[in-house]
Formats: sequence, C-alpha cells, structure tokens
Amino acid sequence: MSTKSLRILIADEQHFNRMKIERLFNQLDYFRIAPVQSLEELLNLVEYGGEPFDLLVINAGLARGKLNLLDWCRDNDLLAHALIFDGQRAQLPVMAASDRHKVQVSHALLPDLATIQRLMAIIDRPLPFVATVISVR
Repeated sequence: MSTKSLRILIADEQHFNRMKIERLFNQLDYFRIAPVQSLEELLNLVEYGGEPFDLLVINAGLARGKLNLLDWCRDNDLLAHALIFDGQRAQLPVMAASDRHKVQVSHALLPDLATIQRLMAIIDRPLPFVATVISVR
C-alpha cells in the first residue's frame, strides 16, 4: 500500500505552473502539498517547517544563481527527494541513473503526469506485507 500522506513541496514563481503540478499530484491522490512562489519562501519553509518534506518539485529558474540548487537539494537532510524541472534553461545536466537516487533533473518546462507517476513509483513504494502470527491459547 502506498503512502498518500507524503509531504510535497512545489516551488515555482508562476501560480499557473504551481496549480498545474498540484493537480497532477491530486490525480494520483496526493493532497499534502505546499506551494511556494519564491526562493525565500522555499528556504524558510524547509528550514522552519517542523518536519522534513518527502519531495520537492522545483523550477530550476527559481534559484537564479543565488543558490546551487543541485548541491542544496542533495545535501539537505530536510528533503528526502527532489525533482528539478526546466533544468536546461538553468544549464543543469540530466544526471545518470546512479546519481538520481535523491535528486532528478528534467529539461521539460513542466513535469507531466507520466513523469510524476514514474517519480512517485520510486519515492512511494508500497511497504512489503509482513504477516504477524498471534498465538491464542
């Protein structure tokens, strides 16, 4: 059974983009989503949010050279996973499969449903079924 209660953070300056991405997650029954529109909001929410985020979906242009987004996502213990989209404009490399465990970079302008589904299949793997035997005497 997958965990539909994962904490997801969407960061993009454009309201339309945030809403479109949020709706993709909603289609997959994920509703614990926090949208932010600026780098400052993102940094504050991650740092002072109280608990880690399971996934950050961020437009690469949001950092605008103020922050090395790849390293920040990779090294941040409060982010379990990250998808950086529109990476081509920010000149971020698409990483090899072995480097993508925590952070994935997409050159697409926006993630689509198929991309979100593939990502969530990695992040939200069903827990293995463990049978418990109870002895009654």
